[in-house]
Amino acid sequence: MAQRIQSFGDIASLYDVVLCDVWGVLHNGVEAFSQASEALAAARAAGLTVVLITNSPRPHPGVKVQIRGLGVLDEAYDRIVTSGDVTRALIAEGPREIYFIGAEKDLPLLGGLDVEPVGLDEAGIAVCAGLREDEAETVEDYRGELARLAARKLPFICANPDLVVERGHRLIPCAGALAALYGELGGTTQIAGKPNRPIYERSLAEAHEVRGAFDLSRVIAIGDGMPTDVRGAEAFGLDVLYISGGIHAKEYVDAGRTDEARLDAFLAREDARPKWWMPRLQ
Repeated sequence: MAQRIQSFGDIASLYDVVLCDVWGVLHNGVEAFSQASEALAAARAAGLTVVLITNSPRPHPGVKVQIRGLGVLDEAYDRIVTSGDVTRALIAEGPREIYFIGAEKDLPLLGGLDVEPVGLDEAGIAVCAGLREDEAETVEDYRGELARLAARKLPFICANPDLVVERGHRLIPCAGALAALYGELGGTTQIAGKPNRPIYERSLAEAHEVRGAFDLSRVIAIGDGMPTDVRGAEAFGLDVLYISGGIHAKEYVDAGRTDEARLDAFLAREDARPKWWMPRLQ
C-alpha cells in the first residue's frame, strides 16, 4: 500500500517534475494552506519544476490571480495548466452556437473564441463550467434542463470534471457532477481535464519548456481527488502522492486522526495505488 511520508522533502530527490493539484491541496477555496505552497517553493529551490494542474474551468491567467489572492505563493510554481485551457480547444472545434451553463465568473472560458451563447433550442452544443449558483443549487435542480439537452442529442463539453470541491468546510458540486447526470440521461460528454490525457500532455509539455528533457519516471503527481487526480495520473503512468485530508477524508478520518486501516481499505475499494500519502502537503 501507499507509504506515509512526513514531508515532501523526504522524496523530492526522486523527482524532477511535480504536477500538483490546486483546489484541495494548495487551498480550500477560502484560504491557502501555507505549508503546501512553502513545500513546493522549497522543491523549486532544490531544482524541481512545478506545474499546477487544475480542473478549474477558468483559463490559467484568472487562476493565477485567484490563488495569489488566497495566499498561494508565486514562488510555489513555474506554470499553471487548467481544464479551461485544454477545454477551449474542444469548444473551438465545435459548433459556433453554444448553450452555456455556468456562473458569470466562468465566462472567460469563452473569451476570444468565435462562439455565440444562445438558448437551449438554438444551440448546437452545450458547454458547462459549473452550477450557476453552486452554494444554493443542487445537481438535481438541473435534471429537467439536462434532459431537454439530452433529448436533442447535443454534445456536452464539461470544462471542470471535478464532482465536488472543498470550500472552507463544505463540499460544493462542480460541473463534473452535471456531466455525470447528463451521461445517466443518455447524453454524450466531452472532457479534456483530469483524469483525461489532454491536460497531462499539456502539463508535461509546459514542464519540458521550463527544464528541457526529463524521464516520465521522475514525474510525480500530487492530488486529493480519487476520480480525477489519482486515476488520471495513474492512467498516465505517473507516481502519485495522495493528499488524504482532502475531499475523501470522511472515509477514514475521525476527530482529526487518520485510521490507516480504513485508508488502506478505501484505496483498495477504489483500486488506487498511490506510491505515497500524507494528510496535507508540507
